[in-house]
Amino acid sequence: MRFEKSNDVLGTTNRGNPAESSLCTLCRADCMGKCETWLSSLVGRKLLYPRSYGIVTAGANNTTHVGVSYNSLRIQGYAYGANGLGEGMTNSADECIFPNVNLETEFGSEVKTKIKIPLMTGALGSTFVAAKYWDSFAIGGSLVGIPVVIGENVVGVDRESKIKPGETKKGKIEISPELDRRIDTYLRYYNGYGAIIVQLNVEDTRNGVAEYVVDKYGEKCIIELKWGQGAKDIGGEIQVTSLDYALFLKNRGYVVDPDPAKPEVQAAFKEGSIKSFARHSRLGGTTLDSVGQVREDFMNSVKYLRSIGFKRITLKTGSYGMEELAMAIKFATDAKLDLLTIDGSGGGTGMSPWNMMQSWGVPSINLHSKAYEYASILAAKGQKVVDMSFAGGFALEDHIFKALALGAPFIKLVCMGRAIMISGFLGSNIEGALNHEKRALINGHWSELPKTVKEVGSSAKEIFASYFDVEKLVGKDEMKNIPYGAIAFYTLADKLSCGLQQLMAGARKFSTSKIARSDLMSGNRETAKETGIPHVADVNDESAKKILNS
Repeated sequence: MRFEKSNDVLGTTNRGNPAESSLCTLCRADCMGKCETWLSSLVGRKLLYPRSYGIVTAGANNTTHVGVSYNSLRIQGYAYGANGLGEGMTNSADECIFPNVNLETEFGSEVKTKIKIPLMTGALGSTFVAAKYWDSFAIGGSLVGIPVVIGENVVGVDRESKIKPGETKKGKIEISPELDRRIDTYLRYYNGYGAIIVQLNVEDTRNGVAEYVVDKYGEKCIIELKWGQGAKDIGGEIQVTSLDYALFLKNRGYVVDPDPAKPEVQAAFKEGSIKSFARHSRLGGTTLDSVGQVREDFMNSVKYLRSIGFKRITLKTGSYGMEELAMAIKFATDAKLDLLTIDGSGGGTGMSPWNMMQSWGVPSINLHSKAYEYASILAAKGQKVVDMSFAGGFALEDHIFKALALGAPFIKLVCMGRAIMISGFLGSNIEGALNHEKRALINGHWSELPKTVKEVGSSAKEIFASYFDVEKLVGKDEMKNIPYGAIAFYTLADKLSCGLQQLMAGARKFSTSKIARSDLMSGNRETAKETGIPHVADVNDESAKKILNS
């Protein structure tokens, strides 16, 4: 289909096999490049264009659309009009230009959360990758002005956190250094745009994470209930290689497989036939056996969270079937939640069973198409539908546009997981190669810069296209505290922003609120049937014939 292992036009190469998102199916933190997202984290918006300008011509190779996916949607362009230009602007040639496209957006029911660009991170929780590169993700997201999500189980897996045994909810957590670190890192550079979102699963609820967060941080944090994700239909997982740590997690109340308390398992670990343990979270709602019970339990949870002080509450759901999708949209709307993130199959930022990722759940485009349909049913009844975010295999600027358009007007932003994490990996590797004394501290994998980076530059100021943009934001003195991964994050976001502005300008939409489903076309009839987006040959066909017959 659209993505091959190498792209001669951009000069990019995937180390592994590219997925629907353009990312390798297996993305490595030590990768030396250079997929499109990897290189965008260095050169930014330059990668929007073919390489070797002045001695080449380039033509698209994406002329045939096979199957149903976001890559089978095309973006409609227009030769006239200007929707959403800023106050006082006209649709003159001097003002109808892509730098004038306003990417700011907001979400929320009673309290609005402002965002610089229609983007948020996926949930980065108890996986070791999230912990190792958190500074890059959090500081980068904060500087860009987008929401960053702290995923599930951060408190539970932290050996330094202290949780009182046998107590109920309020006051159960005495200290949680890792959760504090994650929140404080984001808030340090918070400038009024974006938000830090803390996710809750079954174990987090039992441990009293919500109570701890609201008591210590108050309205600075958003709390998120979690039903699931698009990577798997079981709870979150991590893998540990220490028997002592596995026993610690079991005593914390987690499901650990194989059971580290069994003598035969301990013997196998000692002899080396068992080398690791998988820690699992519980499935949410397993004791509930009817839609009515799920709704009552959900509404009670929201009511309780409001009662302890949370002004903003969101929900994350996975790629379950149509009934669960309808429940998520309906219940979130009734509860006046601030955001509903709908994650389609089959991506994932952490540890998920491979064949489960391959085989379970509803693919993103089908799930998101139905989300629009179901939201429209509620809107037709006069309800104010909950604001939404779509997730599940997005990495490029056209993905952002297509998702916003497919779910318009209900979707306010797009959630990216793996794509954003690449910039954190890459920046840390570069910083470690240039500053050897920092390498272990920042989890850098390189002893020296590889050829792929040297082709761009040899110092941070030369390598990162957005270095001086970040410096302008934080000041020269503060730059010493900004991880290179955050600079790479900002550079990637700049490329995505510029590319999105260009696509929107071509569609004559100069603010995100003006993006509509009519800005899309389906590349094949099957996609048209599944999404409700007309085929390319049918879009505006009637009005075209009126022009001809006028």
